[in-house]
Amino acid sequence: MVLVGGCAVIDGGFATRLETHGAEINDPLWSALCLIKQPHLIKMVHLEYLEAGADILVTSSYQATIPGFISKGLSIEEGESLLDKSVKLAVEARDKFWDAIKKVPGHSYNRALVAASIGSYGAYLADGSEYSGNYGPAVNLQKLKEFHRHRLQVLVEAGPDLLAFETIPNKLEAQACVELLEEENINIPSWICFSSVDGENAPSGESFNECLEIINKSNKVHAVGINCAPPQFIESLICKFKELSEKAIVVYPNSGEVWDGRAKKWLPSKCFGDDKFELFATRWRDLGAKIIGGCCRTTPSTIQAISKVLKERS
Repeated sequence: MVLVGGCAVIDGGFATRLETHGAEINDPLWSALCLIKQPHLIKMVHLEYLEAGADILVTSSYQATIPGFISKGLSIEEGESLLDKSVKLAVEARDKFWDAIKKVPGHSYNRALVAASIGSYGAYLADGSEYSGNYGPAVNLQKLKEFHRHRLQVLVEAGPDLLAFETIPNKLEAQACVELLEEENINIPSWICFSSVDGENAPSGESFNECLEIINKSNKVHAVGINCAPPQFIESLICKFKELSEKAIVVYPNSGEVWDGRAKKWLPSKCFGDDKFELFATRWRDLGAKIIGGCCRTTPSTIQAISKVLKERS
């Protein structure tokens, strides 16, 4: 894939867009509920982001887990099938779009890659702990590895181009992800992204120096970065990550609104409009980010703005 302006563009907020199309996702499964009830909406959203210029589609598996599906009365086999479907829907959307657009002379699109989303343990808990890193004393390294292992195996078997470990809140879970990639001998390029609530550290309060130390030793992880943090944090965090790691840097912040995981609602904050994303995307690129996009509450228009400005200024 040819990078635009030296960057690849990730898609934007998924649940936000599903809700726009009428999806009901007020549920512990969040957007993954649509894998069960409205898979056609998932494919529709993927196509919207492709049209907007996304080079990477992130699958709808962020909050899709075997335990989560079992809690809905589904079998293990049905849960595995839904995880597989999350990848297949993205691949089908990508292939449909590419088959059509490659016939258009002079188009500026790239054939997108599909990144299988692997949300944090806190995302499964649906209690906001992916933004605190506080999993309690009962959650140890082995528990986190066993939680992620089955989902990782199923998603890898589904055949994505990339793996995206998202909103990791602490060093322990980062270590679990790294060790799992080694133990399962995964050869699909992967990134690990942390969230941050203060713009300085991981949500757990641990320094990124601590968190990146183990990742830097792994040749299974190809990029590190930040997702679902306020965009005003991103510049300083790119600089910090550049100092701490030689791996590629990926950033896809949210709109600047704050999610209250306990109250299950968005709190008003300093929001970035698409015009600011245009401005800051080039700064993030110039500071060294190689993969740039949006997370919660960003839209296809946000991604279109990012893609357009990066291509124009490349």
